Amino acid sequence: MTLFIQLLQKVNIEEKIKNAPDEGYQIGVLIGSYLPFVLLVLLAYWTYSRAKKRKE
Repeated sequence: MTLFIQLLQKVNIEEKIKNAPDEGYQIGVLIGSYLPFVLLVLLAYWTYSRAKKRKE
């Protein structure tokens, strides 16, 4: 399973931006590459805060 996830994450962002048809595509690639990371951080923070409130 880990190998499958690693294969999905191997995306050459520089190559995509270099071959981008316009600036809107570049912004979409940038958002799409950072959005999963931001969502995981938010999920981790939410889980942490719930566990901390439950402890109190």
